[in-house]
Formats: sequence, C-alpha cells, structure tokens
Amino acid sequence: MKKIKMLAIGDNCMDVYVQSHMEYPGGNPVNVSVYAVRLGGEASYIGAVGTDDRGIRLIESLRAKGVRTERIKILEGSTATTEVFLKQGDRQFGTYTEGVLADFRISDEDIAYAKDYDIMVTGIWGMIEQDLPRFKAIDIPIAFDFSDQWAHEIVMNALPNVDYAFFAGEHDGASLRDFMHDAWQKGPKVVVVTLGSNGSIAYDGNDFIKMGVVDCPVVDTMGAGDSFIAGFLIALMEGKNLRDCMQMGAENSAVTIQYRGAW
Repeated sequence: MKKIKMLAIGDNCMDVYVQSHMEYPGGNPVNVSVYAVRLGGEASYIGAVGTDDRGIRLIESLRAKGVRTERIKILEGSTATTEVFLKQGDRQFGTYTEGVLADFRISDEDIAYAKDYDIMVTGIWGMIEQDLPRFKAIDIPIAFDFSDQWAHEIVMNALPNVDYAFFAGEHDGASLRDFMHDAWQKGPKVVVVTLGSNGSIAYDGNDFIKMGVVDCPVVDTMGAGDSFIAGFLIALMEGKNLRDCMQMGAENSAVTIQYRGAW
C-alpha cells in the first residue's frame, strides 16, 4: 500500500513542564506530523524556530522521528514555549511565549512544495489562515484544528477553505450539534469534535456519528487530540469510512496518553 504523505504547517513550541522541569517538543501540527509517521505514513513539517538551543533540539527531534524538516525556517530569536502543568494526568497550559513564530510566513516555495502531498494539516495558532486559499488552489485537501476556540474570528474566515474541521469540546448535546451543522454549512466535508474522556462526534452533512475512547492508563493527556487527528486523517486517506477513521483516532490517542509529553 502506498504511504500517505502528510504536510503539517504552522506552530511549534517547546512544552515546558513547570513541576518536573522537563521540556518536550510539541505544537499541534508538529505533533500530528510525528503521529502520522508513527502510523506508517510520511510527513513533513513547515514552521519557524529560533536560533536558540530549543530550536535546534526541535529540528533534531523531528528528524529522529522520521519527519522531514527541510522547509523549517530558522529565524533570529527564540523558539516558542508553552508552560504546562499536570493535574492528575490532565495537562493544563500556562504562559505561552510566541517567539519567532510571530514572523512566520508562507512562501511561494512552500506552496509548490505542498503539491507533492496527499493532505495538509494546520491549526488556529498556525498563523496561516490567510494562506488557505493559496493551498486550496493547488487542490490539496486541508485539515484544520480549531481547538476549543469556537467563537474565534478565524473560525468563520477559515471554514470555507477547510475540508476537514476539528474542534475540541467536552459534552455532546443540542447546542454542540447545532454548532457542528452550522460549521459544516460553511464548507467542510466533515466536522469533528473531540470530547476528551467522552470520546468524539463527527458530522458529514447527513449523520452524527459518535465514538468512545479506548480505555487505558492516563499518564499525560498532552497530544491526545493531535493523535486523534493524525489517526483520523491517515485512515481517511486510506479510504476508510468515517466510523473507522474515528476508531483509528481513538486508538492512536490511547497510545499517546500513556507517556509524558506529546511524543
């Protein structure tokens, strides 16, 4: 079977665990790229890191995981950082320092590079929502992680150029399903909401499909949602049905939450 080629674009950071003083590379699209390789696909990451040790470590860590890094931009300054606190295995975020990501821009060369990939994934903190029409023009399917920012102005601006929209929530219900229906009407083929320990729900314009979680010991929930997205998208590109995509996402999340850090 042909390997699925995924292009991840946008934010990265060094996750700084305040209590243990440990640091782990991360960031939504970065994590998805690593998990895609873990699932047997190929992946490349486009973003920006600083000239500090953290930037070097992030690039080296990605290469060690088999992710291509030739399009990463190294900019003068500091790599982004996120403070992380663990409370009974649940990761909670503290201060975020954007660093050189504030100056990250997509180039024409990045657009040309994307033509060789089966799907691209980015997110709300990735700083590239204004470039989505450029990617749409080259016919690459676009997946976008909106996190829990349901009311953010980027949501309505980005949705018309997104094929697979991912959100994070907590509980199923009428208001959630109304939101998913409204989001789907803006353009995506599928809208998915991950619900933490309550599983996930997807809407394709016809049906709402629910999926539970895979029971396992929880060490650190960091990367759980990104793992779901990677599993879902790899399965999707392999031609699996929506329910099987959600199951593969759940199974991949269960792997990630059994160790510290995103990967």
